[in-house]
Amino acid sequence: MNNRMKEYRERNGLSQGKLAEKCNVSRQTINAIENNKYDPSLQLAFDIARTLGVTMEDLFISEKGEI
Repeated sequence: MNNRMKEYRERNGLSQGKLAEKCNVSRQTINAIENNKYDPSLQLAFDIARTLGVTMEDLFISEKGEI
């Protein structure tokens, strides 16, 4: 699953560390998700989207181009 986390994170003026802190995960977890090396749990995906002020559909992109 691809994502637009870095784009939205930077728009919100958040470092990976600050986003991680707000979502109660490590900076390495945020980095791995941004680099498409790790798919977050559903709960974490919702937490990230809520923290960034976007919808899940805007944040995560199916590799097949479908939601």
